[in-house]
Amino acid sequence: MAVTLHAHSTLIAATARDDGAALAAEDIARACDAQIEWVLQLVRTGIVQALGAPEQSLSSLASLGPWRFGSADLHRALEVRRLERDFDASLDAAALILDLETEVRRLRALLRARGLRD
Repeated sequence: MAVTLHAHSTLIAATARDDGAALAAEDIARACDAQIEWVLQLVRTGIVQALGAPEQSLSSLASLGPWRFGSADLHRALEVRRLERDFDASLDAAALILDLETEVRRLRALLRARGLRD
């Protein structure tokens, strides 16, 4: 997975290209213009799921080294950053918003599949 960053004053845009490789925690932090501690908080709150991250390793930054993330995690992290920036949302609030958005999309797809919505 390659991440291309585009800086526009204070706005950071990241484009993920899925080439089979996973992202490191540092890649997520860099793409979101955040500190590595922020990525650890994303994992702790369940916003992103780190591959190779046993539960007991959530207590230290040193454990982030072997963790890998997929493109969906990058997308969620960027969305959280946007919610923090635009609405001053906490991580818990952002997690709830993302979960609700996912559920709304799922329900709309179900309605469309049953012919109840365009």
